[in-house]
Parts: sequence; structure tokens; C-alpha cells
Amino acid sequence: MSGSVNKVILIGNLGRDPEVRRTGAGDPVVTFSLATTESWRDKATGERRDRTEWHNIVIFNENLGKIAEQYCKKGSKVYLEGQLQTREFTDKDGNQRKTTEVVLQRFRGELTLLDSRGRGGEEGAFGGASSGNFGRQSPMDRAPAESSGGRSSAMLDDDIPF
Repeated sequence: MSGSVNKVILIGNLGRDPEVRRTGAGDPVVTFSLATTESWRDKATGERRDRTEWHNIVIFNENLGKIAEQYCKKGSKVYLEGQLQTREFTDKDGNQRKTTEVVLQRFRGELTLLDSRGRGGEEGAFGGASSGNFGRQSPMDRAPAESSGGRSSAMLDDDIPF
């Protein structure tokens, strides 16, 4: 095999609200922590056990960053795909440190909101942004347009036989 794969898929809950910073060129960089929890029943005691792992997430993709910034809050459940990246830095005390992060690159990665529309934000706040595939939206996700009479142009409460 000539190639290799660096892909991470996570489903978890945000540990803090997304934080937005800007690069020197003005591009947004969104960061947050994501908790994934594994649960099992201890065979010896029958007691339920949990183990939580914390992941540092960095989004360089502008469209996914906007979705994270606008619709994600602490506790929101998300699905994401990215790559592992390790970087070195110097801390406040002058010590060399390493950190490994899950990175959603500028033209790669995926972020999908898994919460219902009313949970983790204002009621109806998602308005079609729940599908974070590079900022694309499905026509089915969009809010119905208002007609000139003030009524919704799409009557979704009709009895449909299929």
C-alpha cells in the first residue's frame, strides 16, 4: 500500500462554547473541546462504568466554523470528521509542549449538529445549518419562504399518502 490514512470520526458533546480567533490574514479559527464517553457494565460488580475522553477540536474551514460559532454551545451533540495533528509550542513558563488536536482543514472535514432544533440553542435556530458539509444545505433543511399573504408557502401539515 503506497498511501496512508489520517481520519478521525467523533460523536460527542461540546465541553465549552466554541471560541473564534483570527489568523494574521484574517481567516477565522474556531476551537472547542469535545467529550466522548464510553459506557459499559462491570462484569464483576454489575455496576455501570463510564470513561470520558476529551478531544481538542480546531476548525480552519470557514463555513464549518460559522456553523460551529452560530449553532454550537456547551453540551451540544455533534458528529465530526477531521484529521489528527500534533504541534509543538512554548508555554508561558518557556517549556516546550506538544498537543494533539483533531483538525478540520480548510477544504476538508465535516461537522453535523445532532441535537434537535430546540436543544442546545434557541428554538428553531438551526434553520438548515444542521448539515455542515462544507456549508452546503439540502432544500429539505431550509425554512419555508413566506408568501405575500403572510402564510407559509409550504404546508407541511397536509395528509400525504406516502
